[in-house]
Amino acid sequence: MTTPYIPPKVWTWDKSNGGQFASINRPIAGPTHDAPLPQGKHGFQLHSLATPNGQKVTILFEELLEAGHTGAEYDAWPINISKGEQFGSGFVEVNPNSKIPALLDLTGPEPLRLFESGSILVHLAEKFGAFLPAAGPERAETLNWLFWQMGSAPFVGGGFGHFYAYAPEKYEYPINRYAMETKRQLDVLDRLLATRPYVAGENYSIADMAIWPWYGGLVLGRAYGAAEFLDVKTYTHVVAWAEKIDARPAVKRGRIVNKTWGEPNEQLPERHSAADFAGKVL
Repeated sequence: MTTPYIPPKVWTWDKSNGGQFASINRPIAGPTHDAPLPQGKHGFQLHSLATPNGQKVTILFEELLEAGHTGAEYDAWPINISKGEQFGSGFVEVNPNSKIPALLDLTGPEPLRLFESGSILVHLAEKFGAFLPAAGPERAETLNWLFWQMGSAPFVGGGFGHFYAYAPEKYEYPINRYAMETKRQLDVLDRLLATRPYVAGENYSIADMAIWPWYGGLVLGRAYGAAEFLDVKTYTHVVAWAEKIDARPAVKRGRIVNKTWGEPNEQLPERHSAADFAGKVL
């Protein structure tokens, strides 16, 4: 039996506590070092990493290009969060919250900074008139599910994923608490996808692009080594949807952009043109 934790009257930061991410987690904001961001030739400069939140944006860029929107060409630069590059001065100027992804839109009269993946998806979808209806019930439904993902996924990543896969010690209560919530969310999606082909209805949208890297990753066995533990095969409609999206050429490309781990032929740390995908396993 473990000794119950009794919170102190005033919390203080223990720099050594935090497991795998102890060296980069801190209770203050702002830059830690001077590091200007690189800039390529395209109108969109993305600074990110191929985590689920990062994949949302690169998938949308690749889908836009696949659909013929040549103005969506972009440069993608990796941000090594394990080394604290998100606290460099240039990155903090784009995203004061020091989280990936961060985007600079240089296509207008003034540079425009964009952060939070949902904000970036809406901005790009509206700019190119694609994957988000301009008005009406389908637009509302797309935004419903986009923001459902933004509010729900932290319980999966920061909750279940952290305590199941990354915490320095495993404890029954937090793992069970967040496993229950993760399975509840998967059931929400499974019931929805039993009635429609895509999350927001009949058409593929930014809602699918936002939800797939998180929940598709879970049911395809790519997240936290937890597919058996969560018994993901029982969510048959989510699995079918995830496999359908996984087969899309733009998704195959988008999910490896800014990827810096795994097999070398499945990594693409930087992306500056379609030619960069040559020789990659897609």
